[in-house]
Amino acid sequence: MTDKFVIYTDGGARGNPGPAAIGFVIYDEGLKLIKKYGHYLGVTTNNQAEYKALVAALEAAIKLGALKVVCHLDSELVVRQLQGKYKIRESHLKPLAEEVLKLTGRFNQVEFKHVRREKNKLADQLVNEALDNGGF
Repeated sequence: MTDKFVIYTDGGARGNPGPAAIGFVIYDEGLKLIKKYGHYLGVTTNNQAEYKALVAALEAAIKLGALKVVCHLDSELVVRQLQGKYKIRESHLKPLAEEVLKLTGRFNQVEFKHVRREKNKLADQLVNEALDNGGF
């Protein structure tokens, strides 16, 4: 098993805020599927869901023994905030960003990359399935 994982995360809310869910997919370095996960959150914002998806994926990667992760998100805002290119102005996002950054300390290497929504289809599908099931 490899110690480098490729992660795709997505979070979404129907309405903003509204019913929200997260999804993530973890692959090994050879892009073999290791884990996929979708979960209904309840009512929150799109950006909070994006961060919560990343937190859940990083926690899962730690449990799987990852030392290096490349995280792909379709939220340009979250990626740029985590890269320090954008300030985090929304007070409700600061604790989530801090949690992500704390988790990144558990890895030897972490990259955050923005991808177009079309490149994040499985994570997006997991979000929509969780929303459609409404937590049930």
